Amino acid sequence: MTRLIALAFLACAAASAHAAGRPKLPIVEKALRLKPGQFVWDAKADMTGPVFLVIDLRAQRLLLYRNTVPIAASTISTGSDGRETPTGVFTILQKEVVHRSRTYDDAPMPYMQRLTWKGVSMHAGHLPGYAASHGCIRLPKGFAKLLYGVTKIGTPVMITDSRAAAAAASTRPRK
Repeated sequence: MTRLIALAFLACAAASAHAAGRPKLPIVEKALRLKPGQFVWDAKADMTGPVFLVIDLRAQRLLLYRNTVPIAASTISTGSDGRETPTGVFTILQKEVVHRSRTYDDAPMPYMQRLTWKGVSMHAGHLPGYAASHGCIRLPKGFAKLLYGVTKIGTPVMITDSRAAAAAASTRPRK
């Protein structure tokens, strides 16, 4: 089932690359130029329709899609060596604006969106420019707040360390 969902993500993303009349590459191109702590959000993007996220562990980037069109991108910081962020297809299981870690010294995790019951979440946090977390996906605070506002319980999230999967999902042109 998980593989089927992942393939559906890739198919939607690939199809969106060929959809006429909608600019897709500007967000993706801007994502490639972001420095740690930066993000882009297309305020003119469709406000309705399903969203899904693609997290690229190698690039330390997150892309947000609505109706298969990339509408936002952000730098991230994921799990460090020995505390890697898991790959796969997840759904948002729980959301809390104000959350504190029960595992790591009551650390603040603003705009927390839980992906696993073992503690992997997306949340606002420090972004040093490389993988440095205990397995969570840290986001810039402004981006975390905006993202929290457009997701819901059940929103799909694909986390990949495969360049091919991330490239297909992000609709980057292949060379």
